[in-house]
Amino acid sequence: MHSELLVVTITLSLAVIFFVTNWVRSDLVAMLVILVFMVSGVLTIEQSLAGFSDPVVIIIVSMFIISEAIVHTGIAQRLGDFIIRRGGNNELFLMILIMLIVGLTGSFMSSTATAAIFIPVVMAVAVKVNLNRKRLLMPLSVGALISGMMTLVATTPNLVINKVLRSHDLEPLSFFSFTPFGVATLVVGILFMAVFGRGILAPKTDVPSGRKQRSVLDLITAYSMEKRFFRFRVQNESPIIDRSVARIPLTQKYNLKLIAFEKLHDGTWKIEKPRPDSIFDPGDVIVLVGEPEDAQRFSNYGGLTPLSPVVSEAKQKQFLRTIGIAEIMLTPDSPLLGKNLKELEFQNRYNCLVVGIRRQGQPIVNAIEQMPLAFGDVLLICTDWQAIIRLRKFVDEFLVLTLPEEYQLAMYKYRRAPLMLIILTLMVVTMTKGVFPPVTAAALAAMTLILTRCISLEAIYRVINWQAIFLIAGLLPLATALDKTGASQVIAETLVTTLSGVGPVLMLAIVFLVASTLSLFLSNTATAVLLAPIVLEASAQLHVSPQAFAMTLAIACSAAFATPIASPVNILVQEPGGYTFMDFVRVGIPLQLLSLAITVLLVSLFYL
Repeated sequence: MHSELLVVTITLSLAVIFFVTNWVRSDLVAMLVILVFMVSGVLTIEQSLAGFSDPVVIIIVSMFIISEAIVHTGIAQRLGDFIIRRGGNNELFLMILIMLIVGLTGSFMSSTATAAIFIPVVMAVAVKVNLNRKRLLMPLSVGALISGMMTLVATTPNLVINKVLRSHDLEPLSFFSFTPFGVATLVVGILFMAVFGRGILAPKTDVPSGRKQRSVLDLITAYSMEKRFFRFRVQNESPIIDRSVARIPLTQKYNLKLIAFEKLHDGTWKIEKPRPDSIFDPGDVIVLVGEPEDAQRFSNYGGLTPLSPVVSEAKQKQFLRTIGIAEIMLTPDSPLLGKNLKELEFQNRYNCLVVGIRRQGQPIVNAIEQMPLAFGDVLLICTDWQAIIRLRKFVDEFLVLTLPEEYQLAMYKYRRAPLMLIILTLMVVTMTKGVFPPVTAAALAAMTLILTRCISLEAIYRVINWQAIFLIAGLLPLATALDKTGASQVIAETLVTTLSGVGPVLMLAIVFLVASTLSLFLSNTATAVLLAPIVLEASAQLHVSPQAFAMTLAIACSAAFATPIASPVNILVQEPGGYTFMDFVRVGIPLQLLSLAITVLLVSLFYL
């Protein structure tokens, strides 16, 4: 047993080091933990692999699917439109609406996905009412993090901690056990942001935001691309006639990108998005992006007639009903980082063209195909509007940062939104009333959404964060090993002995501080897995309600306000908001202390 305890202690220490330093990816660390336990015999093979069939993992997979269905059916977009419609020009009312809606939405989907959905909405609101976006994006981040305190399924640590309670044959927390804590923290968070937070962050107005929502033409101007668009007519004798787009080396030989066709159908000119099998016909008008000398070379080769890039307003509207431009920003853990557009086959992979890159505020439009992508890069992409909207699904790879005003020409189809709401309501009711176990209710809801086409089967494989799934499945056996070898008991005894004489209320505060501090450097899931067995053992030695310690730990894991690296939510808002490290510190530390006070007070009332 002593040798097994030593293996678990060393494995735990190394895992924490790797998590903090990011020397090894977190999901790979979790897989290595499983292998160590299997090879050393600390756990049986069945125990080591039990995480992959654990109800927690199934619930999380189901929640990824449900989150995407909320987006796909347009419910999240309608909430954003509601903010714009109801908020008016009142900054305080806008901030309250944003935090309330984000807090509510995040109760049933991941806080990261919630932030990714609402960042473009909030930025559009800031532009519309001439507000500094810093004063709205930080409240969005705070609301998204607090949403993890609202319900059992709102964030992974809640599920993990509840699982540990069950494994110890203790009464688990219910679906809405978290809600009083989340609501109280949200109310206090709103009051803090209203009274102090906005003033800490930035002045009220912001020159870059002091204009109407940007249009496609505004984006083109921002990337200095006004003189890089060309229109040509294909002549009868052109050598490219009857050849497909795939057979013309536009990018490889001429450094040009074809973004649109104007084709004559039954006497009417129609705008079409090019496909690899699209054929060049006599009289077609093509729209290209590139350098003037490259466009001239291709024109000479193809026997093309140059046309004016300036078109009538009617033609422009027709064009913009089909072809759109938007900005996307790479996320901190994006698998695209360090790779260039060519090796990624970006156009085929995402069904869009990259026509410009903005790095550290500076536009780059030349030789972008070979440029390695970096975190914070903003890509100007061009494709049809439906494809642009579909890009919002790739939340682990990039964030659709700017949707110009023309995108509303291709709004979501909302016909399945009522069905989505019915399924979501039934899931919550069956969970709370005990009709089905949480895992059954969540899996049934996810499968129903797929069968009713609220989300496509293809989409679910893209939206599930497999790195998170492997991380959780790999770390759950660590909790088993901590219990089996007595490691959690040893750590808990040391903690209780060291803090002998400390009352239960002060011990709860210490647990909150330790957990929330660890969550600044580790993922909150890892923090929950590592600390849950220890705090439950400590509650037993102190003869205090285990639910009190479990709830305190769960809320603390979501209170990661104080640094930009504490949560993916903070990282997502940092670049578009232009926040510094100290912005998060100034807002986050008071919020963390307020969360501690609220949690200890409510836990004392409900559980002690």
